[in-house]
Amino acid sequence: MPRIKAGKLVLGFLVYGLTISVVVVLAGFWWLDREFKKPGPLSEAKLFDVEPGASSGGIAQKLAAEGVIEHAFVFKIAARVTGAQSGLKAGEYELPPGVSIREILALMQNGTTFGRRFTIPEGLTSYEIVQIVNAIPELSGEVVQIPAEGMLLPNTYDYKRNEDRQQLLKRVENAMRREVLLACGYLHDALDWNAVGSMSSEQFSSYACPEDVEKKRFGGMEPTVKNVLTLASIVEKETAVAEERKRIAGVFLNRLKNGIALQTDPTVIYAITKGKHKNDGQGPLGRRLLSKDLEIDSPYNTYKYPGLPPGP
Repeated sequence: MPRIKAGKLVLGFLVYGLTISVVVVLAGFWWLDREFKKPGPLSEAKLFDVEPGASSGGIAQKLAAEGVIEHAFVFKIAARVTGAQSGLKAGEYELPPGVSIREILALMQNGTTFGRRFTIPEGLTSYEIVQIVNAIPELSGEVVQIPAEGMLLPNTYDYKRNEDRQQLLKRVENAMRREVLLACGYLHDALDWNAVGSMSSEQFSSYACPEDVEKKRFGGMEPTVKNVLTLASIVEKETAVAEERKRIAGVFLNRLKNGIALQTDPTVIYAITKGKHKNDGQGPLGRRLLSKDLEIDSPYNTYKYPGLPPGP
């Protein structure tokens, strides 16, 4: 009997211990799940940087140090259990107030980085566009080469913090290349876009619209990218009203066809300023255009020389 009682006692302790262990484990899982899903301590939106190559542990420590989460080890466990630890993407993230660990992991797995944008308005010279890019403090590097005139597409662009300025301008230039070639009649599947993007400005400028697109010829001249952009930039400078551009382009095309000088002020202004316009509210020259300006000896002076100027 004593042995049976002793055996029952041992069994009772084992069952009790096992029960306690199960309860502790379940309580631990419940607590971790609660910490994983509950709103975090962040009181206001915050930009958070994940450096390339950062580990889930390093990210967790940084999140805790910056007051985004309470427990770094919960983030590390959650990243391991969910399989997210090897798929967290570098970048700058905007974390909303009260963001949970679950939401942070989802953001970083999807690479939903903070959207920074800037806009290039129509009618700016390459020099003026470079000034805009140089004024963005979150970018890095210097612009060592200003893109050719007319090669930067006016639009709104996304950029990332610390993105290189020269590389950003290259993206803008490639956007223009795609736009122009598609407008010229080329199809997406007919071009090697990697090859187009790696061309020099001179190589790209010599690209011509397909031979069968006769309507795109300019007064007998080859409809090269350079000619397309040059005429388009002149028309754009002549008027900011989109509805008027087709009529003005028609006038210029007739003048080109008949060998008549275009006689357009924007080309003379460019001959004087080289694209470095004044921004004092008095126009690109800082004064009105004078009659003596129309006599300037420059290939960009379309009062003095017939045909298109050397470039946009």
